[in-house]
Amino acid sequence: MSHPALSKSPLTATAVALVQGSPVLVGVAIVCLIGANFVSLPWLDTIMLTSGVTLLLMALVLHLLAARKNRAQKALFSAVSHFVEQDASPSFSTDHEGMIGYQNKSATAKFGDKSGEALIGVLGGLFASPSAVLRRLQSRAELKGAAQEDVVMRRGHLRLAVHQIGEGGFLWRLEDIADRTGVGRGGDGISIPMLTVSKSNTVLFMNDALRRLIGGREAALDRIILDLPLRPNEVHEISTLDGVARATVVEIESSAGRRELYLVPALDPKIDVGWNFFDSLPVPLLKMGSEGEILMANRQARDLLEFQNGEALSFGELVEGLGRPVVDWLADTIDGRGLSRPEFLRASKPAQEVYIQVSLGRFEDADGVSVVAVLNDATELKTLEAQFVQSQKMQAIGQLAGGVAHDFNNLLTAISGHCDLLLLRHEESDPDFADLEQINQNANRAASLVGQLLAFSRKQNLQPQMLDLRDTMADLTHLLNRLVGERINLTLSHDPTLKMVRADKRQLEQVLMNLVVNARDAMPDGGNIEIETRMSVLDDVLERDRAVVPAGEYVIVRVQDEGIGIAPDKLPKIFEPFFTTKKTGEGTGLGLSTAYGIVKQTGGFIFADSALGSGTCFTLYLPAHEKVEDTAPADVAPPPRPIVTQGEGVVLLVEDEAPVRAFASRALRMRGYTVVEAANAEEALDALEDGSLDVDVFVTDVIMPGMDGPSWVSKALEARPDTRVVFVSGYAEDSIAESQSKIPNSVFLPKPFSLSELTATVQAQLH
Repeated sequence: MSHPALSKSPLTATAVALVQGSPVLVGVAIVCLIGANFVSLPWLDTIMLTSGVTLLLMALVLHLLAARKNRAQKALFSAVSHFVEQDASPSFSTDHEGMIGYQNKSATAKFGDKSGEALIGVLGGLFASPSAVLRRLQSRAELKGAAQEDVVMRRGHLRLAVHQIGEGGFLWRLEDIADRTGVGRGGDGISIPMLTVSKSNTVLFMNDALRRLIGGREAALDRIILDLPLRPNEVHEISTLDGVARATVVEIESSAGRRELYLVPALDPKIDVGWNFFDSLPVPLLKMGSEGEILMANRQARDLLEFQNGEALSFGELVEGLGRPVVDWLADTIDGRGLSRPEFLRASKPAQEVYIQVSLGRFEDADGVSVVAVLNDATELKTLEAQFVQSQKMQAIGQLAGGVAHDFNNLLTAISGHCDLLLLRHEESDPDFADLEQINQNANRAASLVGQLLAFSRKQNLQPQMLDLRDTMADLTHLLNRLVGERINLTLSHDPTLKMVRADKRQLEQVLMNLVVNARDAMPDGGNIEIETRMSVLDDVLERDRAVVPAGEYVIVRVQDEGIGIAPDKLPKIFEPFFTTKKTGEGTGLGLSTAYGIVKQTGGFIFADSALGSGTCFTLYLPAHEKVEDTAPADVAPPPRPIVTQGEGVVLLVEDEAPVRAFASRALRMRGYTVVEAANAEEALDALEDGSLDVDVFVTDVIMPGMDGPSWVSKALEARPDTRVVFVSGYAEDSIAESQSKIPNSVFLPKPFSLSELTATVQAQLH
């Protein structure tokens, strides 16, 4: 007997539809419903009918859940496939059993249509043991979300990468490493669509992936991103060949106001796929909570900051140098403040210095509001900035040294000059003579110290000449042996083919003495110092230690010791003035800076190599010169001048420093000259307006308030063309060489000068 409810129930048709989705539940339900027709007991009939209906309802719910899951899975696969469709590398999607469900155009072009086949069958002819490789990679992807491995093929290498997508789905990418030539612009080597834009949103560069996605090149950003203005790290509408697509735009600041934009797939926010998909992105990305805790990080970010996936770290533990708490910075970002201001920070975990540029974005999902950080390796930028700052600092110190040297030279001229005047009035037997000698000697020591400052700032007076370093070293050997003492062995070796160098002999000897003295001080228990000279030919430009040595022939001078060495953190600073590794009171810190300035002013280069406990080696590169015979024509005899004996002649002395002017005036008058004094150029020109004043020599300072020396002299020579000129200055001769070259019959006398030097120079000009 059939149950009346069975024929009328709509669940009968539903049961047939659900057989494929829930076969066990549907089977049991059908048995219960059919069995109810043959049971004679009313209560049992009711129980079986109720059970059958309940089981069918459960099967219906399971079917709906499965259908929803399938739709989500299909949406995920559709979003992923949209962005890999134009990828230049073959890509496949598979289920948990390794059956291919989707392949992009590159895969179809290379392998044909393999839909419904096993991936192992496609890869079987490419490399050995594909089943083991696929199984290993899929296991890693299930555990970590992504994995990759390089395998050797018959020709070249293959990089096989897999990402887990959804539940039980996998995206495989086959990249032929042999095809990556590394040439071209940086974005062409990645499969993520990217472009570079200017401040005015002009497209400066598009990589191949983006050109394939949108169907060509575009000149303006609004032709690519349809819903401007740009909102970094947010979803935008993108114009593609297949219509409008959605993508998250990741922005990275570049140089000169340019920006790099990466288009990342924008998946359905209802589908939780994690960040494993982003491990292959070339942009380091972090997702952080409001307290700075790292929630997610892609591979690029982990490699840059050097931490492992799964480590319980906060962003504050990974970076330093912000200047305020990281939590406050993140709070500003969550509140919508400061999103457009990237910060430069230092990564704290790497052993070497790594600087990163961090841009923060606000991100809101089902878990609440969090912060997305886009990182950019700015180490090279910060290194260049440090080099620029160092260059500016050294230039500023050089200018300061030059200015200080000028003022000191004026003071020392007055001190040593008046000391010379006092010495003229005292015999050696006089009790005050020894004190005056001490003053004079210490003034000369001070002048030597000022000379070192000028050497560092490369503003000293050089008298270059052609030198054979073998002869120079032979003359210097005796002095160097006395400097190093008995416990140190000094050896010299020379290249027999050594060419000439053009340098100031006295200054070059000073460089070698400074290097040898430093080597001696680095070996308190004795040792060996080796000085070697040799020829070297640079076929290409040599770049090291922020210096660029042009190609050419060089004479190399090496000074090698066996001392304690220099620490790596101090090595870049050794050529800075007043920096010393010696104890307080044992060094001025000017020896190496002086050597650096002399070598650079000579046109050469100096480098230092050192290791703690292994000694230090200084290497000088001096441009080589061929020995040139002196073929200069004989000097043409000047027109005869009246013979003037010492003490005859009129000198116009122009000096703005009163002590220097007083000393020079007394010194010249003591030698019998008539001296007309002037405190500045204007007073000198006023004095020359007297036509009855006959002046034989102008002695003038170069730098003065108002009109400088060369300017007023040029004006005065218009009416007195035969007057001789002596320029004096505390600055280097090079600083006025161009102006002096325009003044006929002029010579230069550097400060500080002695009484005898001044009078001898004036006498030479008169004769």
